Amino acid sequence: MTSDASTASPKDLFRRAKVTAADERTFIFKLLISYAIWALGAALSLSAWPWPLRVLGVVLTGAMYAHWLELQHQCLHHSAFRRARWHRIAGIPLGVPMLVSYSHYRVRHLQHHRYLGTDQDSEFFGFDSRQPVTWGALAREALAFSRLGGAAMDIVRAWTGSWTYDTGQIAPARKREVVAEYKLFALPILAAVALVALGHGELVLWVWLLPLLVAVPLHFLVELPEHIMCDNTSTDVLRNTRSITGSWFSTWYTNGNNLHIEHHAAMVVPINQLRGRHDLTLTYAKHTSPSYPQFFRAIAREAVANGRAARAQDGTRAE
Repeated sequence: MTSDASTASPKDLFRRAKVTAADERTFIFKLLISYAIWALGAALSLSAWPWPLRVLGVVLTGAMYAHWLELQHQCLHHSAFRRARWHRIAGIPLGVPMLVSYSHYRVRHLQHHRYLGTDQDSEFFGFDSRQPVTWGALAREALAFSRLGGAAMDIVRAWTGSWTYDTGQIAPARKREVVAEYKLFALPILAAVALVALGHGELVLWVWLLPLLVAVPLHFLVELPEHIMCDNTSTDVLRNTRSITGSWFSTWYTNGNNLHIEHHAAMVVPINQLRGRHDLTLTYAKHTSPSYPQFFRAIAREAVANGRAARAQDGTRAE
């Protein structure tokens, strides 16, 4: 769709669209590109080349682990393939490095779409966009490696039969899928332990553990703009969500997460179709940014302002 703001209306943002063969090919191409970059990163990190190239390999590998979660996100919405069953088949492996269960993420994330702007809103990754923006909160959330520990506990609960869904209702079939996926995650962990025991710990360190130091904060930065500093008491997607115009690179790396208003308005529309609706967003939405640098500058200004306000308040109390 080509958007002409002079003739189109906000309703066009909410128009549904089916996944076409071209959309499916586009997603498969994205998958292949991401796996190729991951392979390059792994090869560099395990090479005998100078350490800057090995560090570059770790960065590329970690960047792909975060990128895979954005590809998994599209699978959650069944907007990547024409056949529904392929979404789980493709989606499960994308979450393995960061221990993100496709089915658990899907149930929680669809609840997020349903309850956005209400007290029942609860995203899978747990960042509360309604909390004040401070440097401490940003650092704490960017370095939230404890989520990996929580996932490890979910694996234990799955194997012991004690896993339960603690955020609303879940269908028995969905619960079985979640439990099966967390049980599956035990395999790469046991494989990693076996590799270490056999003297191949360097492989685990450079291809999995060190890249997580990159992937966790990168994924936080990708997710951060979605709803922060928006009207989180409104259920209107034109007020409670942000879109960023971005570049071709940021659109590719975030898998269209920058077009977040467009996504929330029509969550089953293939990601690659959302760019055609962006002009409508710029015309009607309250929170938009032309680029990620501008958005992060705004976040920095807000954190500085909140820090000054907190110090001034502490000074007033001290008097």
